[in-house]
Amino acid sequence: MILHGNARRSEGLAHHLLRDDENDHVRVLAVEGFATDNMYEAFEETRAIASGTRCEKYLFSLSFSPPEGADTTDEQFFSAIQKAEERLNLVGQPRVIVVHEKGDHRDSHAHVVWSRIDAVEMKAIPMPFNKLRMKEVSRELFVEHGHEIPRGLLNREERNPLNYTFEQYQHAKRIGKDAKAIKSDLLDAWSQSDDAKSFNAALEHKGYRLARGDRRGFVVLDIDGEVYSLPKWLGIKTKAVRDRLGEERVLPRVDETKADIGRAMSAKMDEHRAELRSRNEDRKAMRSAQRKALVERQRGERKTALDVIAARQIEEAKARQAKFRTGLSALWDWVRGENKRIKAENEVEAAKSLARDQAEREALILKQREQRHWLATRQKEQAQKLRSDYEQVSEDRTRFEEMAVQTQRDEDERREAFKRKRRPTSARKPRRSRNKGPEPDL
Repeated sequence: MILHGNARRSEGLAHHLLRDDENDHVRVLAVEGFATDNMYEAFEETRAIASGTRCEKYLFSLSFSPPEGADTTDEQFFSAIQKAEERLNLVGQPRVIVVHEKGDHRDSHAHVVWSRIDAVEMKAIPMPFNKLRMKEVSRELFVEHGHEIPRGLLNREERNPLNYTFEQYQHAKRIGKDAKAIKSDLLDAWSQSDDAKSFNAALEHKGYRLARGDRRGFVVLDIDGEVYSLPKWLGIKTKAVRDRLGEERVLPRVDETKADIGRAMSAKMDEHRAELRSRNEDRKAMRSAQRKALVERQRGERKTALDVIAARQIEEAKARQAKFRTGLSALWDWVRGENKRIKAENEVEAAKSLARDQAEREALILKQREQRHWLATRQKEQAQKLRSDYEQVSEDRTRFEEMAVQTQRDEDERREAFKRKRRPTSARKPRRSRNKGPEPDL
């Protein structure tokens, strides 16, 4: 378990611990050592006692967060709390124990709040090096329960502040191009067309563009800007292609087509990203609705189960009490020791009933925890898929935008080089003549 705590005042603490809008379930396990069972009144009592001292932060609040996937029972929480309060020198101090249950990666975690005020001596209990001691307890708890110790508990410099947030998502790798699929696409487009216009339309339907190559005449480009010689991939002569499509000089050049593809695909990636953002908003709304429905159903199930257990406890208590006879019979039973035997028998039955009821409560809690785990896992997978898709689309958009910019830059450089080459001789800088000295005087 990860332990995190600090000394503090009581303002707003009870309200925070009892909030059920941020937690699926809130269970108060103990309010001990106070003159009341009400948490608000207990903290107010501590504040009143602390007013007789110079202590301003009269409470110590400590959270116990099990690792992801750990099904921690109340007994394990109590054991961890006992270890912590021994190290913190808080044994016997009034305390409040609350368990929060959620559907995220920390499904159940506990909060314990102790009073730091020694009511006998009227002074605050000192707590030096409490962070170091809590770290030691946390390390021991990980070892005790067989969990892998986080690197941050082993070496302070290896601590990762993000290790409790989102998992690392692996980018989807691009699928390699299949030569057979490319040839099939080009042959299909060729067989469906009879002129350049229809062939280009068939190509664009499959994600290709027709262009004029520098040396290879007719070429085809895919959305990644890869160039394919059309006659070569169709397995026919260039003359046959020219007979159907016309002269290649009317087609756009490769660099122009690349820039056009880059701009078009960048705009398309923007549309895809907007669609993915919309899907993510829908997913969040659905996630909230699903979780709310599950929590409401679980709260109803838990209330029904606890009501049944409480009613059964009352009936069983009445049945045990009914074993004792009344009147003179009761006196006779007391004289011959029958009452003592019945009392011992009732205590055994009561202990068994208590263990049975506790087991039923734990089983219900575990069942509901598994339901929340399943829903959280499913929602996490959906979020991961959308995140991965969005990252891939963003990468593709950057690549297409760079392709458009780079091809335009190359075209500008090519045009500038051509202009320099075609510049008139008169506009060029005159050559520097060699100095041969003055002409001879004849």
